[in-house]
Amino acid sequence: MPPMSFTGIVTKVGCMNKTATVTVSRWAVHKTTGKRLQRSKKFLTHDENNQLRLEDLVLIRNCRPLSARKRFMLEKILKSPETERAVVHAKQAEEKVAALPLSLT
Repeated sequence: MPPMSFTGIVTKVGCMNKTATVTVSRWAVHKTTGKRLQRSKKFLTHDENNQLRLEDLVLIRNCRPLSARKRFMLEKILKSPETERAVVHAKQAEEKVAALPLSLT
């Protein structure tokens, strides 16, 4: 099988150990009408460290068969809403601390 890599969104995680479901979407044009249709496919992906969270944007790459249906491994996490949210909250906390007046001692 030639090397393949896809970019997709994590849609299911936590049900199976070291496994996440990644949905890969693509656009296709209908032969008769010429309308654009969105097609999607789900892939079971190996996540060695259980680091994936719901709604993460990831890059997956094919590999040898790891189980009956698992044929892809996590290559890279491109975007994670939970980590971005944590960074924003940390910045807001720093701003609040900086805005507080100095205590009288």
